[in-house]
Amino acid sequence: MLKVGAAQAVITPKIGCQLFGYTYDTFSESVNDDLTATAITFIDGEKKILAVSATVCEISTDFALEVREKVAEAIGFDFSDIMLSATHTHSGPVTATMEGWGVVDRDYADNIFIPNIIKAAVEAVENVKPAKVGVSVVQSQVGVNRRQLNRENFVDFGQNPWGLYDPNMTFIAIKDEDGKGIVNIIHYGAHCTAAGRNHEISRDWAGIMIDCLERETGTLTAFFNGAEGDVGPRLSNGCTTGDMRYVRELGGIAALDAMNAYRSIKEFRPMELKVAKDKVSLPYKKPLSYEDAKAELSKYPEKPPHNCERMQYVMMEEILEYYNSGKEFPTHKEFDQTVFAIGDIVFVPFPFEFFSEISLRLRDYSKYQYTLGIGCANGVNAYLPSQSELCRGGYEVFMFLYNGVTTLADDSDINIINENLRIMENLK
Repeated sequence: MLKVGAAQAVITPKIGCQLFGYTYDTFSESVNDDLTATAITFIDGEKKILAVSATVCEISTDFALEVREKVAEAIGFDFSDIMLSATHTHSGPVTATMEGWGVVDRDYADNIFIPNIIKAAVEAVENVKPAKVGVSVVQSQVGVNRRQLNRENFVDFGQNPWGLYDPNMTFIAIKDEDGKGIVNIIHYGAHCTAAGRNHEISRDWAGIMIDCLERETGTLTAFFNGAEGDVGPRLSNGCTTGDMRYVRELGGIAALDAMNAYRSIKEFRPMELKVAKDKVSLPYKKPLSYEDAKAELSKYPEKPPHNCERMQYVMMEEILEYYNSGKEFPTHKEFDQTVFAIGDIVFVPFPFEFFSEISLRLRDYSKYQYTLGIGCANGVNAYLPSQSELCRGGYEVFMFLYNGVTTLADDSDINIINENLRIMENLK
């Protein structure tokens, strides 16, 4: 029988820390609500998984691997059995190194983040008990496509009423044999940016939703973000950023949707855990020529201080360095993948901020009734747009094109879908 355990730890940074997600000079001045890490252990015979939801913006791939390895050592799992995901609040500390945005805050990482995730993981393993699972889905308008088209047909941040988003909010309630709640899992895809470029530490709108569900159900609740790459919070100001008033407003709406999903669960039953592991391989495009990279670099009189232009500048520097050193450019991006299923619910980690079309297509092609793509999981490699959106440009596409010395192929959306479908075949 499937056994499940869950535990939570506070991972709030010190006031004065740099906040990650906007400009590098944004620092916290107060705590609106504590950040948390929720660890959930699934054990079925020899099969085991630990899923962690950390309420931070994103976690660099190298840093995520470091955390997973340390947690694995503490609980006796393999690092590949651990899924570490970020809810993508922009009101949390720097847990990702990104050129122009900041570097991992090692003081926070070593003294707060890692120790408390280990603490939650150990408690979750110790708390496992036989479990029954219930699941339901509702349609939610908490998110909205944020790639707003202006009069000049260029993409700005805002609300695009014609744009795709994934409306499915999936609620998984896990209870013990006596009907007492072990943990709730909410899955939905939308940026946690309702607070805007604020100076309060916060889990953003998802925190309000989590707190409401914990009060109403009396059960520990975790949020796992989905395809939020092109989806922002649907705020009443017509934007996808605001202030703490909009956090409370949207969080209340999200809580109502989640409670509707919870109340619509019809049955709880034992389920089997299945796990499949393999490598995902995504082709790169041919790199820029030496001459083109040099021409792009010459557009900047000096290295830009931060954000997009700095990423482009550094990419051109690295391309020239590759050519001058004689190193071979990589042809594929590869990463280890662990897909796991509980009954007819399958969890697919994505180390990207991936677009909603990818989520919708993966679910349509999947043999599983509930196919949950988890964004910013086991690291992050910038945005992963759908091929149809590349021609539109915009911030997300820029980040896709200039993240690293080479760029993923234009059809990386279907490539990553097919790679994960191939791995999912080994679950059945």
